Amino acid sequence: MYDASVIVSFYNNIGALSCIIKALENQSNNFELIIADDGSTPENVEKVKNLVEQSPLPIQHVWQKDSGFRKNRALNKAVKRSISPYLIFIDGDCIPQQNFVIDHLSNKALGIILNGRRVDMAPSFKEDLYTDTSPDAFFSRNLFSILIKYVLGKGKNIEKGIRVTNPWLFKRLNKKSKGIVGCNFSLHKQDFVEVNGFDNRYDVPCVGEDTDIEYRLLKVGKRVKNLFHQGIVLHILHPELPRLDRANELFEETKANQNFIALNGYQQADDIE
Repeated sequence: MYDASVIVSFYNNIGALSCIIKALENQSNNFELIIADDGSTPENVEKVKNLVEQSPLPIQHVWQKDSGFRKNRALNKAVKRSISPYLIFIDGDCIPQQNFVIDHLSNKALGIILNGRRVDMAPSFKEDLYTDTSPDAFFSRNLFSILIKYVLGKGKNIEKGIRVTNPWLFKRLNKKSKGIVGCNFSLHKQDFVEVNGFDNRYDVPCVGEDTDIEYRLLKVGKRVKNLFHQGIVLHILHPELPRLDRANELFEETKANQNFIALNGYQQADDIE
């Protein structure tokens, strides 16, 4: 039994996945890694297989065929394969710092969704980040340059890359209520299963993987706790995807009908390949 399952949503971005695996290898906690693959090409599937074979981490690669955006279904399938009581979700282009897993585990509680953030850095840092052996060393070494780019409008949440361990200061920095983001959050598997996980009906991004499941979890009595300045992941800034009408309409339907338990979710994830 592992203490946590780190679940990475993935689609063809081998460079970032390789960096994620290297970063997780620097962490000493008892966890498994599960790659939730939403239909990567056969060539990239072979590359993932090689990464898995070369890593000392316990890694599962859960693949489904490419039938459009089905991230939620891939994530649900990954959770089904997990063998731990705690789930940590990150996106496949988010590189965890050295204390990432322990920060999530140290703050976990039943009924609580831990709400992390990503540090969005300018695109000019991409090559160096993906080839560095330590995300922490990379961030510290380049902090001045990262801040300069941030001041120039080429970055976001840079201050959240500074890890804070003082309990009083950590609490002060996390007072504001914020919604969860799918790129960095965690919760007990028991809480996830209670609402039937992610809603598989979302076939476009930006709602189903965070806003929808957060809404349903809150409605059955769970709470959000911010984990800003801990559980840190580094990310290269890119244009945000828009919320499409189809996703908004489905979310409004969920709220109107009070479908707090996903009609097509975790339990149904294996019904379609």
